[in-house]
Amino acid sequence: MGEEKDLLSSLLLELRRGMLTISVLSQMKEPKYGYALVQRLEEKGVAIDPNTLYPLLRRLESQGLLKSKWETGGAKPRKYYQRTEYGTEIYEQLKIYWKDLSAGIDRLLREGEV
Repeated sequence: MGEEKDLLSSLLLELRRGMLTISVLSQMKEPKYGYALVQRLEEKGVAIDPNTLYPLLRRLESQGLLKSKWETGGAKPRKYYQRTEYGTEIYEQLKIYWKDLSAGIDRLLREGEV
């Protein structure tokens, strides 16, 4: 039973990784800081731990998909992230792929229910 639970956890983690990337990119048309992004994703039903989000934001920035800017005018400094033009191009391609893939998977899963 413990091995099955470990396997399921591992498979779910793999599934979530790609989903989180497209989820984050989907929300980055306008500048957002990390905590606001966590809240926004949770409102939409996509839970993400800040310890997962911040490394993902840094990776997406290093890949040229996001840009960041520090805002220091408020009570505490915040780093805002936003999609770059390149990030928007990649996001649009990922969105098409995701829709096609999820439609195909949905058909497969419905076959199993008949």
